[in-house]
Amino acid sequence: MSDGSASGVLDGLLESLSRCLDAESARRVADFRLNPHVQERVDVLAERANEGLLTPEERDEYEAFVNTSDLIAILQLKAMRALGSNQPA
Repeated sequence: MSDGSASGVLDGLLESLSRCLDAESARRVADFRLNPHVQERVDVLAERANEGLLTPEERDEYEAFVNTSDLIAILQLKAMRALGSNQPA
């Protein structure tokens, strides 16, 4: 397992979770993409963030998207590793 830092603990949790995936589930996680409507909202928030125009509520929403996206990306990498692939499907 990784170090005791927050990122190390998260990595350990996701590593354990990724070992629960069968091949089909791992493929589905690796292939996961955001719903186009959600992606559109993220894009709007990202643009507003780059322009410094986010309201406090939008900043919270955008940070939640970013944090969740990071979590999903880590799990996808672990799923791809479980499938024996270093490249997205």
